[in-house]
Amino acid sequence: MKIKKKYCGHVIIVGKANVGKSTLLNNIIGKKISIVSRKKNTTQSNITGIKTEDNYQSIYIDTPGVVFDKNNNQMKHHKNNFYQTTQIATLIIFIIDRIDWTIHDEIILNEIKKTKIPILIIINKIDKISNKIILLPFINFLKKKIDFIEILPISAKKISNLILLKNIIKSYLPENCHIYPECYITTNSDFFTVSEIIREQLILFLGDELPSIIKVEIESFKKKEKIALYIKAIIWVKNVRQKSIVIGHNGEKIKKISMISRNNIEKKFYIKTHLVLWVKDKN
Repeated sequence: MKIKKKYCGHVIIVGKANVGKSTLLNNIIGKKISIVSRKKNTTQSNITGIKTEDNYQSIYIDTPGVVFDKNNNQMKHHKNNFYQTTQIATLIIFIIDRIDWTIHDEIILNEIKKTKIPILIIINKIDKISNKIILLPFINFLKKKIDFIEILPISAKKISNLILLKNIIKSYLPENCHIYPECYITTNSDFFTVSEIIREQLILFLGDELPSIIKVEIESFKKKEKIALYIKAIIWVKNVRQKSIVIGHNGEKIKKISMISRNNIEKKFYIKTHLVLWVKDKN
């Protein structure tokens, strides 16, 4: 009997903050594994998503939005995670926001060019471009930058061109054994997943009142047989003022955040959940 060849590789997703990297990852995987919001720097750590289709396994790494120094427009290398991930990459997906090419995009491109790894550029949010005719000259402009393997206009939210994107990625996967079982869709731990569910609600409820770099620490995570989940989490803020913002008047905000987070955890883990949130300041 002929053994089927298997293909597997790492695909790194890079770009500025809020260009739609996490939305794209969630739609490729078909499940929400990375939280999304309109707030910059929502993604704080590399998120790994795994998509196995027949003999192809693509391992996607969603990197946080590239951080720049406000004073000199230089990349803050210690805060940008994609440097380490490119060492194992088969392909780099570079996402840009519509036809808004900035100096930061130029800097990111110049950096990833140095890796000599094939680059696929995605022009995202094309659903927000009313006059699609302007796309063609912009694509020609990009073609002069580097020999991209493909320049693909998409709408990550509306999943346009997703099948084409997957097929392009598959064509670049090297012949390799699969690293993860077919049922795996992420390497996120339960602790990390819960902390992200809580942090997503903090971002949604607090909006611009607090920075998105707010930290959530899972202090305890206990499962009582298959009956219930008991979780204690600490929300770390910088000072007393931020603490009062998170708690809200008479504790109204923290109660709502806790209630919705608990409901979302129950939906994720299919188990009754008891959630206790504490807000602490670092001072």
